[in-house]
Amino acid sequence: MESGGIEARRKRMKPYMEEEEREVRDGTGLEIVEKEGTEANIVGSEEVELNITNILDKIEHFTQMVSELLESGKTMFKDLSNEFEERLITIHKEQVEKWQEEIKELRLLDVSNEEASVVLHNAHFLLQNPHIDS
Repeated sequence: MESGGIEARRKRMKPYMEEEEREVRDGTGLEIVEKEGTEANIVGSEEVELNITNILDKIEHFTQMVSELLESGKTMFKDLSNEFEERLITIHKEQVEKWQEEIKELRLLDVSNEEASVVLHNAHFLLQNPHIDS
């Protein structure tokens, strides 16, 4: 079934290919132009030139679209990077503040413990030597 489809396409293309061969032999369809001594350009029919122009337009449009996407992506990543940096700085600041609060509480506790230790030491001393006060 598939080979029948291929055969049908060949039959449809055959007259076109024969016509193209005649044009090449006649020199009416294609022309080879020397460019800068070494490079040869093949100039084809208007239809081919129109198709080439359409493809070049597609290339230009696609290139423009890719360029815009790249710029958009750069902007997005820059914004995201700035947001990430700001958030990370905020997290760091909050954590440092928490630890500074813990240090403050530890120092207050230490002072309180030192005061309690002095009171206990004095009480112990008084209990060991009751005759000093009297």
